[in-house]
Amino acid sequence: MDGTDWASLATPYGTGESLPAALTRLLDPNPSIRAAAARDALDAVTHQNTIYEATVPVALYVAAILNHPTITAGEHAHEADLQHHPTRETLLDWLGHTAYDADDECLALSERHLGEGFLDACPDMWAFRDLRPVIYSAVQPFLTDDNARVRDAALVSAIPLTEHHALAEHRNELADHAHRLLSTSTDRYRRDRALDALNAWGHDTSTLENANDIAAREFHVRMADHDLWWASNGTGGCAEDPPF
Repeated sequence: MDGTDWASLATPYGTGESLPAALTRLLDPNPSIRAAAARDALDAVTHQNTIYEATVPVALYVAAILNHPTITAGEHAHEADLQHHPTRETLLDWLGHTAYDADDECLALSERHLGEGFLDACPDMWAFRDLRPVIYSAVQPFLTDDNARVRDAALVSAIPLTEHHALAEHRNELADHAHRLLSTSTDRYRRDRALDALNAWGHDTSTLENANDIAAREFHVRMADHDLWWASNGTGGCAEDPPF
């Protein structure tokens, strides 16, 4: 925190000058203050699936405090509130979304549109991708957390991180956790991520899918077909170029 010149780092909304105060509040004993701090700090470096200069030091700070005892302070009072998300879950979710913004699929898409030298021109994404082993080491302990929501958030965060060559050996461990998630969770986003990972790693998921999973997969296929048609035919909504 103290070794970073936050005011010099770009965010989607200016500079990171206000980030230290928000990041510090992530360790407040009051969970409501932590929730507000998470919005202030994490939303400030998140916009349109882009990694900014300030994103990497924020990610390192978030990873560093995941195991801080204050992170869970006061949360037992909210156990009956189904809308309440544990602070650790919120932080893990953000790390996961950020990791997906820097994953191989996003990189390939960027290179397809902007050229193969995209990563050279985007040192912030490059820096995040290089730090995936460090972030994974912070996330991994929570794959077996007592809180199911934290466990599931840790798994979904860990999946894209293991695209790094140094982490490939952890995919078998994550596959076991993905089976567990699919046997217990109804969260659509997390189920999709677990199924996508298992399929990418060569696992048969036919016995793991429920009716909702199949419906969601078929919907995504239809949408992909629609997007492909639009890309090839949808010039202003017309299949032919004017004049007609």
